[in-house]
This record gives sequence, structure tokens and C-alpha cells, in this order.
Amino acid sequence: QVQLVESGGGSVQAGGSLTLRCAASGDNFGAYCLGWFRQPPGKEREGVARINSGGLKMYADSVTDRFTISRDNDKNILYLRMNNLKPEESGVYYCAGRTRNCMDFEPPNYGYWGQGTQVTVSS
Repeated sequence: QVQLVESGGGSVQAGGSLTLRCAASGDNFGAYCLGWFRQPPGKEREGVARINSGGLKMYADSVTDRFTISRDNDKNILYLRMNNLKPEESGVYYCAGRTRNCMDFEPPNYGYWGQGTQVTVSS
């Protein structure tokens, strides 16, 4: 099992940047598929970016070229660098993990979740 704790959220103006961090404890961090999700107020949770155990990265179309997911398997940390943030991207950001494949952004397929970190983007 893996336990996940996010940090790095905050308030920024539109066009600003933030880097989220997800610290993991547990075994075999490097073997997990890891993802970042967000949940705007009143909306469903949606996938933003994911990275498999081999380092292959996938992004939601809305964040391609602005967000970068990365992982440090030596330190058991997952990152999300977010540039040129937009007000509609405000919400709670979660990191998540799964042990079987890394093929989608379906939240039920991710068995491990952090508690979330708030991101607020003002116009």
C-alpha cells in the first residue's frame, strides 16, 4: 500500500504558476501509476495528468503544454508543475495511485488517494 500527502496549493492570479507536491510513504513507489486529479466546486473529479512506472506521461487536452507531471522515485515524490493557470482551474487537486496499468483517468480505477490541496486562481 501507499499513503499520499499533497502540498503546494495556494492562491495565484490568472497566468501564474504553482508546483504541487505529493509525498508518498509505503513500498514500491516506483511501481505505481500515479496521477493528478482536480475537482472544481460543484463539479466531478477529473484527471489532469498521469505517469506510469516507466515515466510515460499523459495529459488532459486542456492542460497540455502548460502542466508537467514528474516523479522522483528515490524520494517518493510526485510533482505537478502548473503554468499559465486559469480561473476555471480552481479547485481541490488530488494525487492518486494505482497498481494495475496506467491507461485512463477514471477515478474508480485509482485505489489510493491523498487528502487534496486547494488551488485558487483569481482573475
